[in-house]
Amino acid sequence: MNRAKSLQQLADPSAGWDVLVIGGGATGLGTAVDAAARGYRTALLEQSDFAKATSSRSTKLIHGGFRYLKQGNLHLVRESLRERGLLLRNAPHLVRALSFVVPAHSAWEKVFYGFGLKLYDALAGKWGLGSTRLLSREETLRHLPTLAPGNLRGGIQYFDGQFDDARLAICLAQTLDDLGGVAVNYCPVTALLKSNGRVCGVVARDTESGRELTLGARVVVNATGVFTDAVRRLDEPAAQPLIVTSQGAHIVLDRSFLPGDSALMVPKTDDGRVLFAIPWQDHVAVGTTDTRREETPLEPRPLAAEIEFLLEHAGRYLARQPAATDILSTFAGLRPLFGSRRGVKTSRISREHALLVSPSGLVTIAGGKWTTYRAMAEQTVDQAEGVAGLAHRPCRTHDLRLHASGDTAEGSGHWRAYGADAVKLEELIRDRPGWSKPLHPRLPYVGGEVAWAVRHEMARTVEDVLARRMRALFLDARAALEMAPAVAATMAAELGRDPAWEDAQLRDFRELAQRYLP
Repeated sequence: MNRAKSLQQLADPSAGWDVLVIGGGATGLGTAVDAAARGYRTALLEQSDFAKATSSRSTKLIHGGFRYLKQGNLHLVRESLRERGLLLRNAPHLVRALSFVVPAHSAWEKVFYGFGLKLYDALAGKWGLGSTRLLSREETLRHLPTLAPGNLRGGIQYFDGQFDDARLAICLAQTLDDLGGVAVNYCPVTALLKSNGRVCGVVARDTESGRELTLGARVVVNATGVFTDAVRRLDEPAAQPLIVTSQGAHIVLDRSFLPGDSALMVPKTDDGRVLFAIPWQDHVAVGTTDTRREETPLEPRPLAAEIEFLLEHAGRYLARQPAATDILSTFAGLRPLFGSRRGVKTSRISREHALLVSPSGLVTIAGGKWTTYRAMAEQTVDQAEGVAGLAHRPCRTHDLRLHASGDTAEGSGHWRAYGADAVKLEELIRDRPGWSKPLHPRLPYVGGEVAWAVRHEMARTVEDVLARRMRALFLDARAALEMAPAVAATMAAELGRDPAWEDAQLRDFRELAQRYLP
C-alpha cells in the first residue's frame, strides 16, 4: 500500500469511479472493501489518518453487547454476535476469543446475570465462542487474582471477542488495495460535485502537496462517523443534525492491576454503562464512560471527571486502588449515535445504524459500531448500487479473508497483528543492523517496524506510527514520548524529509502526547 502510487491512480483523469467513499474509519473502510470485492472501481478519501478518530479509540472488543441485551434489543445482539463470528474467521490475526468474568456479590446476581449470559450464548448459536458457566468464589479469584474479595460470592464466566481496532482499520485499507481499490489518507473532501442536481463526485485536497483533486463518481458515500452531519451540509447546507455524540474515556494501567487469564466485566456503573477492565497488549485498559458532547474534535480528551469516575469504579472491584499516578495513558473516543432526541441519556440510544439517501443522491450511513461494520457496509453498497444505477452484484465479504490472514497468521503479542506479513517484516528487519533493537524497554516494538509502517502501511507522521501502526501512545504515553526521536529519524530517512520536518514532527507529537497523560 503506497500513498504516492494511490494518489497517482486517484488523479488519473481516465479513472471513472463507480463508488467513492468519504471516511477512513471502520464504516468507510468496510464499505470500500465491500464495493471493491464486488468488482466496482472504488476510491476512499480520509481527511486525516485511517482510524484517526473514533475507530482507534474503542474498548477493543468485538462483542454482541451485554448492555443491548439488557435493553431488549435482541436483533442488534444477534447481528453483532454473528458478525463477531465472521470476523474471527476472516481476520484471525487481529481478533481472538477472550474470557470475561462478572463478579457476583449475591446469589441473586449470580442467577440474574447467569441467565442473561446464557441467553447471550443462545443468541450466538453456531457462532458461540464458549459456554457461560457459574464460578465458585475460589474459581473467580483464580481467573481474576486481584479482584477485591470482600463479599464476593462467585462469578459468571462468558466469552467474547477482543481485537486491535487501529490495526484492523489498516488491514481493511490493505485489503482494499489488494482488491484493486484506492485509499488515500490526508485528503479531505472540500466540496461535492453536482450535475443536474445530482451528486456526481467530489473536490478533495492532498494536504501534503496542497494539490486539489476533482474526482467523478457514479455514487458518493458519506461514511464519516461523528462528522456525518458536516459532510451532509456540503450537500444540503440546511440539513438537520442526525448524529448525537457521546464520549467514552479509558485509562490504561500496568498489567499487575489485573493479571490472570480473564477480563473483568461490571454490568452496571453509576451512569448506567457496562464497565470493563481488559488485558490488552500486556497492559490493562479500563473503560468506558458515557458523556454527551456537542463538539466533534479529531482529538477528543478525557474529562477530569471521567478519569476520576474510572479510577473510583476500578477501585471498587480491584484489591489495589489505582491512583492517577498509576495511569500510563488515557484516551477518549466519540460515538456517532444515530438519533437527535435531546434530553435522552446517550447510554440509552441504540447503537444501530441508519441508511439515508438525499434528494441529490448522496448516500449516508450513520451510527453503528465496530462489531457490525461489515453488515453495515453490505447494506450500504446494496443501496449505493441502486443510486448509481449499477447492476446488482452479490456481497462477497461474508467469506473474504482480510489482508495477511493466511496460514502463517500465527504468533503472540503485538507481532500477531502482522499476520502473514510478519515473514516479510522479519526480512526487512534483517536488512539493517539495529532494526531488531527494541525502541523502548517497556514496549515490544522494534525499529524496523517504523520503516515497514512507512513503506507498506501509509504512515506519514510520527503520530501515525506511535498511535495507530504501533499502539505505544495508547499503552504508555511517556514511553511513546521517549521513542519519538528515533521514530522521527527513521521516518525522515524513509520519506526523504529534512531536519526541519523532524523538529516539527517532534514538537507536534510532544504536544499531542501530553494530552494522553493524566
